[in-house]
Amino acid sequence: MRVLLLGSGGFLGRYVAEHLLADPAVQLTALGRGDDADVRFDLSSGSPGALTRFLNAVHPGVVINCAGATRGGARELTRHNTVAVATVCESLRRSGCGARLVQIGCSSEYGPSQPGSSTAEDAVPRPGGPYGVSKLAATELVLGSGLDAVVLRVFSPVGPGTPAGSPLGRLAEAMRRAMQSGESELKLSGLGVQRDFVDVRDVARAVHAASLSAAQGVVNIGSGRAVRLREAASVLARVAGFGGALHEIDSPPGRGGPHHVPAAVAHVPAPAHPHGAAHGHATAHGHAPAHAQVAGEHGGGPAGAATTYPYPDGCGSWQQADVRTARDRLGWRSRIPLEESLADIWMEAACRI
Repeated sequence: MRVLLLGSGGFLGRYVAEHLLADPAVQLTALGRGDDADVRFDLSSGSPGALTRFLNAVHPGVVINCAGATRGGARELTRHNTVAVATVCESLRRSGCGARLVQIGCSSEYGPSQPGSSTAEDAVPRPGGPYGVSKLAATELVLGSGLDAVVLRVFSPVGPGTPAGSPLGRLAEAMRRAMQSGESELKLSGLGVQRDFVDVRDVARAVHAASLSAAQGVVNIGSGRAVRLREAASVLARVAGFGGALHEIDSPPGRGGPHHVPAAVAHVPAPAHPHGAAHGHATAHGHAPAHAQVAGEHGGGPAGAATTYPYPDGCGSWQQADVRTARDRLGWRSRIPLEESLADIWMEAACRI
């Protein structure tokens, strides 16, 4: 099977490439903006005609699009996430290769959901920010293209290579700094949100399965369970061997004042009960505590105060995937537990100590 991979240099694209290269039946060609691509091409500015000529020359059976941008203003996000996909769809329509398209979407397309609910593919999308809007527009272009295509809506990918600017990346970096400087207390804020984390290597498996399947439309890719960022922080502290206190300095309404999340007692909640956090107290002496805002950017304010911003994906306080379609149509389910993903994130952060 000849596969053309777009965006092989990104967080998801690197693992998709690695997974595909392990399959001896796959002949992989990588196209992108970076020097590591087999062919350099910018989807956001390149012409459909040029890409069509390349498709006709390579004649792939599958095109996988992992390219896109997660940061920037509305114009930049639209250019990289929407215009680029329009170029891909138009090029595939003009080409005679008849390739199947696997488009990587994201859960930000859905926007906020009701706490306790699982979001299925037929949910009405209401993205809460320009990133989700740009990705939703791309999905609509793919679904309306008339191509043999599937869109994988990936929920919150984690694992080795997690971007340092992501909430879990910032958390690992804050913990590394605390341990390096010998601090015995880490102040954290923005830990109340719950997200459906899925390992990036499991996402790569899903992409491979989608490329071989006949599935069309939208398919959710997630673990099927929401986990509080608070619990993820406790698990990360345990795998890192951080014995100090994780002091949460902002609390959800009605919870009272700041409280401690013990680093030594941490677990990921079972799928049926993704609620609550580990509570308790741990003693910290001798060092000024470090502070990290993990769910958004830190704002101004009095010394010692934390300004709480929403989790940066525009999806509110809760998101959990309904993954039955992936199971039924792709034969896929997540395998790698969150603790393993967090351990791998920590190993990369620890290398900087």
